[in-house]
Amino acid sequence: MQNKKERALKIVELLNQEYLSPKPALEYTTPFQLLIATILSAQCTDERVNIVSKDLFKKYKSPKDFINADIEELKKDIFSTGFYNQKARSIVNCCNELIEKYNGEVPADFEKLTSLPGVGRKTASVVAGNAFGIPAIAVDTHVKRLSNLLGFVKTDNPEKIESELKELLPERYWIQTSHWLAIHGRKICIARRPKCLKCILADYCPSFNQNKN
Repeated sequence: MQNKKERALKIVELLNQEYLSPKPALEYTTPFQLLIATILSAQCTDERVNIVSKDLFKKYKSPKDFINADIEELKKDIFSTGFYNQKARSIVNCCNELIEKYNGEVPADFEKLTSLPGVGRKTASVVAGNAFGIPAIAVDTHVKRLSNLLGFVKTDNPEKIESELKELLPERYWIQTSHWLAIHGRKICIARRPKCLKCILADYCPSFNQNKN
């Protein structure tokens, strides 16, 4: 386990050198906007969410705006993000809870975030880490895939991946690790066509000899 921790630490330090000051791919200006954008990002690309949210946040500026919205109109506004029926209900129910329990404000507390309708651990981790600086690891598809390829974990269960990564890595790296792995997954460790010969992690990656091209 100690050797595994040392290798994991070396990997995140290399990623830190390669991708300075990483930021979320989702565009937002407030914790509330980040919460809504992250709900929309389920089974959808961040690029598409950013296109939709640009107009969405001009039209709906607060939780009250969403709960007062015509639900069919809201569905049309978020249609291109997919699963729009479920997402519209989640957003409205979440906004209702924000108003009823938190005076319309997004709570800066991980457990309170996960208690909101439509908010799982991934969404809570994104908001907690990026909006409030609370140490958290958000496990998206890139984090799941690279965590397995790099030998950090041997599971597809997001909660187990989150737990094991937290055991492996210093808390100071938790928030950035989600960004580093996502960026590296999009730029270098691309599913089906990884650029292994250009990868800064090749010397520490157990999948290198299997995938290099």
